[in-house]
Amino acid sequence: MTIKTNIILGIALCIATACTAQKSTIYCIGDSTMANKKNTDENPEHGWAQVLPQFFKNTVTIDNRAVNGRSTRSFIDEGRWDAVLKTLKKGDYVLIQFGHNDQKENDPKRYTNPHTAYRHNLIRFVTETREKGATPILLSSIVRRNFNEQGTLVDTHGDYPLETRLVAQHYDVPFIDLQYLTEQMEESYGVEGSKKLHLHYKPGEVAYYPDGKDDDTHLSKLGATTVAGLAVGELKVKVPSLKEYIK
Repeated sequence: MTIKTNIILGIALCIATACTAQKSTIYCIGDSTMANKKNTDENPEHGWAQVLPQFFKNTVTIDNRAVNGRSTRSFIDEGRWDAVLKTLKKGDYVLIQFGHNDQKENDPKRYTNPHTAYRHNLIRFVTETREKGATPILLSSIVRRNFNEQGTLVDTHGDYPLETRLVAQHYDVPFIDLQYLTEQMEESYGVEGSKKLHLHYKPGEVAYYPDGKDDDTHLSKLGATTVAGLAVGELKVKVPSLKEYIK
């Protein structure tokens, strides 16, 4: 075989490899505060992972698997985590944010004890992600807009954010403290101004909510975009390998 033939074969192999190379994917698993919402031309509600693509180049794929109302327990029990694992590959990333629904004690299909089942489920997400050669990233839940009469923001998540942090520390996982960051966000907007981050509408103000809406958990487009920006800012620092994908 001649040198020229070897060169041609080498070039062909490089081209074939480039053509078959797959883009990295950032999977998002979590609850309604992350999830994609329907009819957003009319529906003011947005999940923060829904707007993530605007912060990233098209050299990476954002695959948002978060679903309204899910806890770590129901996300696993419904086969949603197994569905992610089927396509998860080396070089991918998984953003993991649960807690809002894990704390619902009256719902056995969703509730998890923060120190046992919740912790175990987070560890499962982490270890099984790594087994695929992908990178897990743990995030604490965004806060609810819960100001007391003195105008102080009061936590509603109990030990779930702490347990997320502890799992991240014990397993050396990148951790984004969205609880802390969104506490600062809410307080910076103030008691009244922070309503713009959520779904607060008077009857007749928005056609999608003809009877009005007072929702301090879910996000408006402004709220979702602000939270996504906070998360991306942390990803640049906590997960340096993602910097090349961020605009």
